[in-house]
Amino acid sequence: MEIEILEITHEVLRVLDQALSLNGQTHFFKRETPLLGALPELDSMAVIALISGIEEQFDIVLNDDEISGQIFETVGTLSDFVALKLAH
Repeated sequence: MEIEILEITHEVLRVLDQALSLNGQTHFFKRETPLLGALPELDSMAVIALISGIEEQFDIVLNDDEISGQIFETVGTLSDFVALKLAH
């Protein structure tokens, strides 16, 4: 499971970098890195782009009722959410 979550986190970071046009800044991000409220690039439009990118990358559907600010608190919370979605 440890390797799987690391792979998921790596892909989440790649999608995050692309969706927010961070130009490789995510290379320095860790699971504890805060997202929502900490990254000025992560505004409401960027959240939509990020959700779309995650859905496309992982071939999952994120339902509106599943999405909350808590998911976007840190890299880890977002990665864990994706891992949970992939497990179902």
